[in-house]
Amino acid sequence: MGYGNLYHPESVSPQAFGDPKDFKKLAATVSAKIKTECPGVVWKESFVTLGRFDAVDIVESADLKQVEKAAMIIRAYGHSTTETLVATPWKEFVAML
Repeated sequence: MGYGNLYHPESVSPQAFGDPKDFKKLAATVSAKIKTECPGVVWKESFVTLGRFDAVDIVESADLKQVEKAAMIIRAYGHSTTETLVATPWKEFVAML
């Protein structure tokens, strides 16, 4: 089964970094770790949000296990809480009805 688009909202711990400029280094570390350890995950886009979550990452993968591993990397190295949502593009959803 292909999983397609997965939306991955996350909230970063206030203890993750002391200076907001340090966030760039933290994000680069997490990104590099995911690229190395989760080759089946294609990172499509990331957004900063002003709501319940600090960021939302949009990824694609046919392997849910790799997405789970990426989420754990974000939690461990990014000092974040995460939630993974499987999503279907609207046009695909309506077409299958």
